Amino acid sequence: MKASTVTPAATGKWRIDIYDLLIKFGLIVASLVCLLPFVHVASKSLSSDSYVIANKVFLWPKGFTLEAYSKIFADASILRSLYISVIVTVLFTILGMILTICAAYPLSRAQFKGRRVITFIFLFTMYFSGGIIPDYMNINNLGLMDTIWSLVLPLSFSAFNLLIMKTSLTSSIPVSLEESARIDGAGHFRILWNIVIPLSKPIIATLSLFYAVGRWNAYQDALFYIKHATDLRPLQLKLYYLVIQASESFQLEATTVTLSNPEVLKASVVVFATLPILCVYPFVQKYFVQGVMLGAVKE
Repeated sequence: MKASTVTPAATGKWRIDIYDLLIKFGLIVASLVCLLPFVHVASKSLSSDSYVIANKVFLWPKGFTLEAYSKIFADASILRSLYISVIVTVLFTILGMILTICAAYPLSRAQFKGRRVITFIFLFTMYFSGGIIPDYMNINNLGLMDTIWSLVLPLSFSAFNLLIMKTSLTSSIPVSLEESARIDGAGHFRILWNIVIPLSKPIIATLSLFYAVGRWNAYQDALFYIKHATDLRPLQLKLYYLVIQASESFQLEATTVTLSNPEVLKASVVVFATLPILCVYPFVQKYFVQGVMLGAVKE
């Protein structure tokens, strides 16, 4: 008998290869969309003013110079602001995760009565808030103006992160595991510390990064609450004033000395403020992968 020939199209391999190719192409395009703007900004920060003003800098620096970064470090208080930002970010992240875990754990347990009502109250705050003026008056009445706690306490709890944590604990922590621990005499705090937290490392790392990045990039609250204590200005606010000063000097260059081209200085500020988070992210990336694969592994 004559052997029958099977084409790749008949077995579906050709179609799968095309889909794989399209997926890889899409991932490459998405990666470039995220990467190229940062490369462009980094190139501008390392280029001379004349090339940037002429719009000749794209993905590679021209007229390589570190003048913009030298202008940033010329301010002796920049390292002080960096130190304040690190302290505030660490305190903010630790406090935020403690509040989130302690609130999400009881709300994720079915035996906790009234958990749906309390969850709805937290959800309600995501749609309606008092606004900036009541927040400012509250901070002022509490005596937190010009203190480091005005940057830590007000935003240290996120209802959005709470709902994510609650959903993760509900789906990933079996009730039978908690019941067996309770039979052995374990209380709520022991179950939380020895069972829930070790099994929730991916979501804890993810939410910790959310808290840290959100606090690191924020400067509006510092602009409102840190008025006279200049030594408590975080890095983002310090760099904001530095860019404003450069812009004003650039506009009045006929009567004063220009610090630098504002576009070059802005680019260097973006790179300088982004590098610390980029250095932290690789250590947390593996937990993102674990969190994605957690629901995909079947026995």
